[in-house]
Amino acid sequence: MKLRMLSLAVAILATSAVNAKEQKEGVYLGVFGDYYKAKWQQMRDAAGVNVDDSTSWGAELGYRFNDYWSARLEYADMDFDLSGSRTGSLSGDRFGVDGLYHFDGGPFYALFGLKSIDAFTSNTFANVGAGYRHHLTDNLFVNAETALYQGLDRGYTDVGAKLGINYAFGATSSKPVKAAPAPAPIAKPEPKPVVQAPKDADKDGIIDAEDRCANTPMTDAVDASGCSLYKDEEVTVSLLVRFPNNNSAVSQQYLDDIDAVVKFLNEFPETTVRLEGHTSAVGKAEYNKWLSQKRADSVAKQLISEGIDASRVSAIGYGEERLKNTANTEEAHAQNRRVEAKLISVKRVKVKR
Repeated sequence: MKLRMLSLAVAILATSAVNAKEQKEGVYLGVFGDYYKAKWQQMRDAAGVNVDDSTSWGAELGYRFNDYWSARLEYADMDFDLSGSRTGSLSGDRFGVDGLYHFDGGPFYALFGLKSIDAFTSNTFANVGAGYRHHLTDNLFVNAETALYQGLDRGYTDVGAKLGINYAFGATSSKPVKAAPAPAPIAKPEPKPVVQAPKDADKDGIIDAEDRCANTPMTDAVDASGCSLYKDEEVTVSLLVRFPNNNSAVSQQYLDDIDAVVKFLNEFPETTVRLEGHTSAVGKAEYNKWLSQKRADSVAKQLISEGIDASRVSAIGYGEERLKNTANTEEAHAQNRRVEAKLISVKRVKVKR
């Protein structure tokens, strides 16, 4: 019967008109009465005793953080009915904390929290529920709610309902503000035309109206016309082919080096190559002159066979005239039996920002 009366009060408040604004933030203090439906059978701390329903009164202290969230601390002085091996009533205490979510910042809210109820023993409950808040004035409001309690220490499942009245400190005012007399209309100034900044689509620092090279890469430095800047850069490649004593055949081990020269000549078609043949000081000078020329010619034939035009290749033999090592040792002689070339060209490369 008690639970029905509280449920009826919730329904009446839910259908009434709201004449004051919801509290936006601040502290509120309230008192309440509630009905708690418990079914604690055969209490272990009091054999044969059943703990039944309770009516109680209590107080709560809350804080509204914003339109949607608030929290509160609660205390209730409970009075349980007993049955079984003992009848009468039992006093108890309930302490708890709740979080409240206000739907769309309005009067309806959901709640969740933890409670500790001392009756024979201390039991901890998790609770969830729903409620409704009705403002009588900007600062004074009543609330009604019902909740489900689930025991964490024991498997009790209880329900409760409560009805309270609260006073909010710092609630928003709903009193209409008297409108000030409308000022005389003031002539609006003509809007100034909006001047748009010049566009620079490729972000190179040159506006589109003066940019002759659209879509210049972001990494390139540009000139006053927005075109990529270039600089001349010297590139070189060197060739060194060695020969055994009294031999002019090109060894397989030097073919990769010769291919590098071929690649360079193909990349820079204006470049020519001068192959210089040499010998050691062993033997007659005339023979060494002939042998060095033959060595240079052998390398030239290899280049031409790789597709290089003969007009771009020259070969000259110096014999023993330009010794790299003048010592009279086998190591020195091996160093001197050679064909050398150095190719130099210039290529244009982009200047980076």
